[in-house]
This record gives sequence, C-alpha cells and structure tokens, in this order.
Amino acid sequence: MPAATTLLAFALVSLGMVLTPGPNMIYLISRSLCQGRRAGLVSLGGVALGFVFYMFCAAFGITALLLTVPYAYDALRFGGALYLLYLAWQAVKPGGRSPFQVRDLPHDSRGKLFTMGLVTNLANPKIAVMYLSLLPQFISPEHGSVLTQSIALGCVQIVVSVTINALIATMAGSIAGFLAGRPIWLQVQRWLMGTVLAGLAVRIALDSRR
Repeated sequence: MPAATTLLAFALVSLGMVLTPGPNMIYLISRSLCQGRRAGLVSLGGVALGFVFYMFCAAFGITALLLTVPYAYDALRFGGALYLLYLAWQAVKPGGRSPFQVRDLPHDSRGKLFTMGLVTNLANPKIAVMYLSLLPQFISPEHGSVLTQSIALGCVQIVVSVTINALIATMAGSIAGFLAGRPIWLQVQRWLMGTVLAGLAVRIALDSRR
C-alpha cells in the first residue's frame, strides 16, 4: 500500500484536477442547471462508472508497461506535463468560458443521463492523463505491488472526484447565481487554477524516477 503521505498528496492532486473545468464538470453543471439536481446526480453515476473503468485499465496497464517497456515512465511523465500545461492555458486564455454559464440541453431519461455521463467521462482526455501520466508519479516499488498501489490511488481519486462533483451538481444553481454578478471571481479562479496546473506540470517534468 502507498504511504499515508503519498495518499494525501495524490488526493490533493485529484482535488486540483477535479476543480479544473473540463468535460465532466461542464456536462454535470449544465445538466443540473437545465434539468435539476437529481438529473445531475444521475449523470454523475455514469461519470463514476467511467472512473472505475479507467482505474482498472490503468492499474493493469501501468503494471505491465512500467515493468516491460524501457523509458515508459519518462514518456508518461512528459506526456502528462504537456497536457497539464495545455489545461493551464485553457484556464487563462482570453475569451475562456465559465462552466457555470447555462448551456441548453434537452430533458432526457435517467438511463440516457447515466449513459451520457459515462460516455462524457470515457471521452475525457483529462481523466486518461490523470491515470496514465500522473498516477505513476505516486507509485513506489518499495511499498509493494504496483497493481495494489494503483488501485488504492485510483480509489482515492474516485472518492475525491465523486464527492466534489456531487457537491458541484447539487449547488450548481446557487454557484451560478453567485458568480453571475461577480465576474472578478471567475478571473481569480481561472488564474489560480492555471498557476497550480502549470506548477504541477513543471514539477512532473523535472521529477526523476524514484
């Protein structure tokens, strides 16, 4: 099992990633604003299943990759760093749009809401990077099985992401109303998150295999 400090560090990284506007957040907020909190939470169920799928794929894939392919760790590391820089730019670029701006969506059945949440997550490149590029940074062979550590870290990410997304979906209307009259808060949020992502990208790029 990973050390407690490692789990905490990965939880903080997961928190930073889930708070970064992306396809999941935009879809859940839009669904909650258009069709109500219950629709947002049903959609979140599909998103959660997507996390589980990614977790097991990454756990088995990382285990095989890191043990058999030379320089795989470095390839994942630099790939993750580049994508984080891209996310940082998306957060601060001129003309960026807040995820709390209402987007018109049709009223769908619970089954379709769940399926769309799952598809949105599976097609989300940020989640793929989280599992394939960031997760290996927190795995230490001296702490036991790479597979066990991958699953433990994946469970931490799922708990953090589902909890935060549930709060966001539940409070989407209130948050949107608060931010609508305070555009300076949107600017602060975008620049703060962009700085955090860029800093994390630099740290990962400069980090070497432990």
